[in-house]
Amino acid sequence: MKKFEGRRPYAVFAALFLVFFPAGGGAQDAGFGFGFDGDDSGGVSVSLPVSVKLGGRARGELLAFFDDLNTFEELKKSRPGDIFDGALYFSASASNADAVINLTLGTDGNSPVALDEAFLRVYFGPLGIEAGLRKLTWGRADSFGPLDVVNPLDYSDLSRIMKLREIKIARPMVHGTVDIGSASRIEAVFIPGFEGHKFASSGRWAPSFMLDNLLPSSVNSLLSPIVNSVYNALAPVAGSFYSLLPDTGTIEYMQAGARFTTTLGPADFGAQYFFGNLFRPSYSIEGVDAFLLDLVTVLPSNPRYTGNFSLLRPHIEYNRYHQIGADWAQVVADFNIRAELAAHITQDLAGDAIWVRNPFISWSFGFDRDTVWDINVNLQCNESIRLFGDKKNDIFEIGSGKNELPISTRLTLILSKKFLRDNLEITCTGIYDPEETGFYFIPAVSWSIGEVTADLQAGIFAGKEGGELSSYRNSGYIKTALTYSF
Repeated sequence: MKKFEGRRPYAVFAALFLVFFPAGGGAQDAGFGFGFDGDDSGGVSVSLPVSVKLGGRARGELLAFFDDLNTFEELKKSRPGDIFDGALYFSASASNADAVINLTLGTDGNSPVALDEAFLRVYFGPLGIEAGLRKLTWGRADSFGPLDVVNPLDYSDLSRIMKLREIKIARPMVHGTVDIGSASRIEAVFIPGFEGHKFASSGRWAPSFMLDNLLPSSVNSLLSPIVNSVYNALAPVAGSFYSLLPDTGTIEYMQAGARFTTTLGPADFGAQYFFGNLFRPSYSIEGVDAFLLDLVTVLPSNPRYTGNFSLLRPHIEYNRYHQIGADWAQVVADFNIRAELAAHITQDLAGDAIWVRNPFISWSFGFDRDTVWDINVNLQCNESIRLFGDKKNDIFEIGSGKNELPISTRLTLILSKKFLRDNLEITCTGIYDPEETGFYFIPAVSWSIGEVTADLQAGIFAGKEGGELSSYRNSGYIKTALTYSF
């Protein structure tokens, strides 16, 4: 997320008014609307050539972890920035152009105001072009589908995992659309740089691969006499994880893609191609040969020697890939069905590269339907299948194809029921990884009165040790929030 550095927030508002509210007599002849309803509500009327809309939210939030509830030490250390956030949404529309500025607000970090989205959209008949900081959704899956590859995600707070729009990270891009008739569209996108998924580098939400997976299991079994020493030597890498990542803001990491969507009878279809970088980095350790040679040379004369760890150099890289995919959506017997399929082609077509992820196929299938007592059931299955998994790789390979499960599956089930004229909603979300036996259960209650919404949510993690979700077993939480939207 881009933040204002050394600029005052009101500079954005001033620029917006200078661009879209030019002075002069032409401002007296056209209608002017203010607010999201877009209709004349009386009061003072000013004629301007554009329509401006303003909205936003203010949210107070408190999160406590179960293992801190006895002492409340975590709550005592809370700062205002930990419990408040907000947003402001601005848009201005003319006859053939729109401008959008979305800001997020907070009281922690380097700046209280952050730029969430900001882009200009212009129309030339069926052609639309937009440029700026943008969140774009591709594919038809409800959440985390394999075709939604344009924007990275922010995983630094897993209590927000189901708010896909919020955790998307906007990226600078140029996006064009061409409408073909009333049922078909061609899209193209160009992204000059790249940013990977964001993870917490420390604390409760730091993923296991930031530390636990610095050494693969093959190393543990082969070098058990010295593995603890090697692990301790490399563990500090987790603290400087982001400093080891390459500079991906250059044109070298540019990305581009195209997408076609159409409707044929009762079904919606889509097909796309994308060339970019995998959002999760791959790891390897360089200098292994020199380390082992030094170890074998010195051990005969010094049995307690554990090696020269300065010879080991962690290598972190984002792999380039091509994606070819398709999607389908249709209502069948009152089931709203959505499906996606994608092939990801990396440079490791032989399956034996040390730090390049193997090619893989991903698919998603899901549906939602109202059932008995108006309970809505939403089920989605995502699966990734690694190719060329039988090839031999380096024993010190980390994070690439060799150390991934050959098949990785995730099931997401959401049960929801509304009461009191839809003002009260109870939701139960379950996320399950069968291969790793990891589970994340999220019960929630939401009560809305007018523009004010009160939320109560809990999060429970379970599963066998070593899984991605089960690594958060000690991060169970309860969260309350009060939100005013306008």
